[in-house]
Amino acid sequence: MKILFVSKRHPQQRDLIERPYGRFHHLPRLLAARGHDVKVLLCSHRNLPSIRTLMAGVDWLGEDVRSLGPGTLYRRLIQHAHAFRPNWVIGMSDTYYGWLAQRIAHSTGALSAVDAYDNYEAYMPWNLPLHALWRRSIRKADLVTAAGPQLAQRLQLHRRDGRPVEIIPMAADPEFKPLDKRACRLALGLPADARFIGYVGSWARNRGTAMLIDAFRRARAAQPDIHLLLSGRPPQEVLSEPGVMGTGYVADTQLPALINALDIACVITADTSFGRYSYPAKLCEAMACGVPVVATATEPVRWMLGERSEHLAPPGDAASFAERMLDLLATPRAEYGSRPTWSDHARRFDYLLSDTGREKR
Repeated sequence: MKILFVSKRHPQQRDLIERPYGRFHHLPRLLAARGHDVKVLLCSHRNLPSIRTLMAGVDWLGEDVRSLGPGTLYRRLIQHAHAFRPNWVIGMSDTYYGWLAQRIAHSTGALSAVDAYDNYEAYMPWNLPLHALWRRSIRKADLVTAAGPQLAQRLQLHRRDGRPVEIIPMAADPEFKPLDKRACRLALGLPADARFIGYVGSWARNRGTAMLIDAFRRARAAQPDIHLLLSGRPPQEVLSEPGVMGTGYVADTQLPALINALDIACVITADTSFGRYSYPAKLCEAMACGVPVVATATEPVRWMLGERSEHLAPPGDAASFAERMLDLLATPRAEYGSRPTWSDHARRFDYLLSDTGREKR
């Protein structure tokens, strides 16, 4: 098959050409490895020049709306698609790309698919016209996939033909695997014998991160020698808390070492229109590394953890979160059972594309 993906170039602020990762990179890469002809159209809004590169057996093309203007960008995408003549056009990464995939598929006579990993309607709740276009793309798509059952159930409400929304879960990238904790700490310049509870992710109060500080205070009152290790740029008042240490931004290549350096990894989500359909990649990464996790028990996180109660605390409940931290500090490694990989998910995606294509002939 000839498979055309359409995506934004910088999902989660990472450039898919310079810093490839996640489902946006590995699903196209592995479908190409399975013998398909795969091309990815990437759209940006950072005044970047057009680019084309062959990477991991996939043809990647980048176009920028600020450089070209909306009309020229759209015409370029259509021209690229007609030159490729795809069997499938798959929109991923954001609301706009479901709509774009549907338009491109209609123009080329291809089948259309939408792959969703978040509830995109939570990003800009005021943009009702865009949400209407998103729902239309879900309704008209020949195949819809979602990162988990809660999101699949939400998207199912907009399906026209009654076909089920299929699940292609999140997974850890291959570099996330168990590593020696002491060696990782030495590589990162961290004390080898300290006890670290860590949070690797963006700091946003609407995601419940303020609760983490409350929980850490409670845990540290019971065990004063523990530290909270934070990456990125948390607020200065958080870094001023006793026992809190900051790493600053950590290079992508060092993230597996950072997670493996932790005694406990914290995963924070909130009971919001975003959090109720969020499947955190950081949870997949910590599980792949065998690091004990304490996570807020939204339905997607409970599903990802297989309802393992020892790792779960109710959203917003700092006391329960602290209790889970203290309970798990004595656990050197956690066992989460067999974890599916991007290769497993690509195999499933390949089957769904092939099976749906046969039915539509």
